[in-house]
Amino acid sequence: MSATNDLEGGCLCGAIRYRVMAKPYHITHCHCTLCRRASGAPCVTWFSVATEGLRIMRGEPVRYRSSATAVRGFCGSCGTQLTFQRDDTPGEIDVTVCSLDDPEALAPEDHTFTRSRLTWIRLNDGLPENPTTRMDHGS
Repeated sequence: MSATNDLEGGCLCGAIRYRVMAKPYHITHCHCTLCRRASGAPCVTWFSVATEGLRIMRGEPVRYRSSATAVRGFCGSCGTQLTFQRDDTPGEIDVTVCSLDDPEALAPEDHTFTRSRLTWIRLNDGLPENPTTRMDHGS
């Protein structure tokens, strides 16, 4: 991804702005219980990027340890969930697709943690469905 293709985004109130300067990957709809609770939504769509490829341009996300193995970043003013980072992958950070200025720029590739999917959510988009992480696909 060149400088002319950089993705930008931020929180609802505008206090936090970021730029993605590396190629996004692992674009997924996550149905896990923690993502649902943190967002108040039935699932959260994320993309991964190398940590050095995410630059905070304005403000600073508040960090919250949402589990024993991960930290979430959000705006302390408006509450917008922005990032998720696992302790065991320090070189990678996940960013919420819908915090992008143009969320249409990244189309989801699959669903993860479908074992936690709400029963009233019907998946019929043809994307692969992974019971937990995408590494468990087909199991």
